[in-house]
Formats: sequence, C-alpha cells, structure tokens
Amino acid sequence: MWLPWEYGVRNLARRPMRTGLTLAALSTVVMLILIVVGFIRGLENSLAISGDPNVVLVYSVNSEQNIENSAIDAVTSSLLPASLQNTWIRYGIPHVSPELFLGSRVQTAAGSTGLGLVRGVTRIAPLVRRKVRLIQGTWPQDGQIIVGKLAAAKLGFVEGELRVGQVLQFEGRQWQISGEFEADGSAFESELWCDLAQLQTATKRQDLSLVALLLNSPAAVPEVSLFCQERLDLELKAIRETEYYASLQHHYKPVRQLAWMVVTLVSTAGIFAGLNLMYGAVAGRVREIATLQAIGYRRRAILVSLMQEGTLLAAAASLLSGTFAILWVDGLAIRFTMGAFALRIDGFTIAVACGVGLLLGALGAIPPALKVLRQSVVISLKSN
Repeated sequence: MWLPWEYGVRNLARRPMRTGLTLAALSTVVMLILIVVGFIRGLENSLAISGDPNVVLVYSVNSEQNIENSAIDAVTSSLLPASLQNTWIRYGIPHVSPELFLGSRVQTAAGSTGLGLVRGVTRIAPLVRRKVRLIQGTWPQDGQIIVGKLAAAKLGFVEGELRVGQVLQFEGRQWQISGEFEADGSAFESELWCDLAQLQTATKRQDLSLVALLLNSPAAVPEVSLFCQERLDLELKAIRETEYYASLQHHYKPVRQLAWMVVTLVSTAGIFAGLNLMYGAVAGRVREIATLQAIGYRRRAILVSLMQEGTLLAAAASLLSGTFAILWVDGLAIRFTMGAFALRIDGFTIAVACGVGLLLGALGAIPPALKVLRQSVVISLKSN
C-alpha cells in the first residue's frame, strides 16, 4: 500500500521554515549551475557564430594565431583581388576589407578608462562582415567611431558612457561616437570601429593587420592559400574565418573544462548540502515514520513518499531559478580576454541545471530515510 500523493504535499506545508530553507538551498545550487553552464554556452556560441565560411583571413605568417600582432604590407589589399579569380565582386566592387586591429587604452570624458579592441575599416567592411549592422546612428565620418553592442562590457564601462554623441579618447586623439552596431552575438560586438586611414594616422602606421576577403565559394580558399605560399616575399598566411574561430575554441578549451569542473563541484556540494538538510528534516520525523510503519505502510512506500517531497521541492527550486535566469541572467554581458560575450540560458543550460536539481531532490532523501527506516519501530516510537 502506497501513501497518498496529498500526504507528501501537505507535509511540505506543515513545516514552512524548514521547507523554505531547503527550497532556498536548492534554488541557490540550481542558479549557480545555470550561471556556469550559461557562461560555457555563451562563450561557445560567440566563437561559433563569429566565423563566415565564405570569408578568408589573410595576415602575417609570423603572428601565429594572434591577429593583433600581425603586420602586413598595405599593398596586399589590392594584390589579392587582382591575383585571385574567386573574390566576390558586385557592382564592380571587390568584397575585400583591409583592416587594422589592435588593443588600445580607451578613456571617456568622465575619466573612466579601459582596454578596448579597435578595428580600423573602410566602407567595404560591412559587405564582408555580413552579420554587422547599425542599430542606431550613422557610419563614422572624420573623427568618429561606431561601437559594438558589448563594447561597454569589454571596456568595463556602464552602458551610458558609450551613447551616441559621447566622446572617447584613444591613440592620442578624441573620437565621437556616431553609431552603435550589432553582429548577432559574434566577437565583433565588443569592438570599436573607425576609419582605417584615420586610425593609421593616429597610430603612425601604414601597414595592416589583416585583409578579409569574401569568396564566391568556400571551395576557393585553397586558391588564396596557394597565393600566400607563392608570394614568399609578403610572408602571408590564409585561413578560413570559421577555422580561425574554431582554433580559438580549442585555445579556450581549458577554460571550458574548468567551468565544467565547477559545475561538478557545485553539484557535489549541493548533494552534501541536500543530504544535510534532508537528514535534519527526517531526523525530526522519526516518530511519524515509525507510526506509519506501525499502521501498516511498508518501508518502500515511506521512502517513495520522502523522495516525492524532495522532488517537489527540487522542481519548485528549478522553476524559480530557471525563471529568474531567463528574465535576468540571459544575455548578461561578461568581460573576457577575447572581448565580451553574453551569457546564454538556452534549452541545454536549463536541462542540465534542472536535471541536477531534480537529481539532488530525489536522491538526497534516500540516505537519511534509509537510516531512519532501519531503526526498530518500537525504539523510534519512543524517540523525542
């Protein structure tokens, strides 16, 4: 004979203080898991969507994977479309974007400073970086810049400090913000974009960091690689943009592994916290459990009822934490070495966190319940 379903539900209401504390503890565990897994998913998503399979990056062979350290001859941007047959051309305009990419100390008019990522581009850049689009303002003119949606997070500024019309200072001159852009959550959203020629003048550089080419087909990438191998004097290297960001995925693999280790540690800590709470909850119900056995309920039925109570609490905690995470944590900008990215509370994140929460609720009740059920009914009935 099984205990009625209503019995376990009513028991939760009979001890509001203990039920509230257990609910708060389980909610905290689930929320921590949501944040950590959301961090992992946000980082992976930012790198995964940053690349375009039809775009190839050409940069210095000596810079390895760090494009900020790359320096190539400015003539490369005109040599590439003239030597290649598969560059995307529309209305007579080759889709080739020469760019200067560097890290710079950025200061606001209020005195706030931060290390930002600055990219000097031409008007061809949006044709090659097809995910980039202005959401307010205009394309930068003389002495102006446009800022990515996550640039404030990368710089460590509050959002109001990067409004359109505000003035920033870097590389020895002042720049006015003329607009804001987004790029579907890719790495570009943490950057500041300005005119290439003006950035070269400010930095006293005439070279480039890279040239980005939009090709007719991903199959044309070997043609670009062959050009770089033949022109040894230029010391160039070509890589598909998706492969470049995939290499960054590999570079940050230890960070993701550490984050998953944190998830494991938090889950383990949650198990022990849940066990302590359940031990306390069951220890105060020894006489009640013995009475249930005395009137004919089997130990298996009592164990299932206690697991039901723990599962109900865990489900409520998962629901509360999941709702809070979706409303307040999803999309929260996180500052990182590569720039900034948004926490991603997606279906996978919720499934992992809620799955761990339900597991804690169901399994956390088993050890203390077994300990009490093993005691003699006569002795348990005499307990205080």
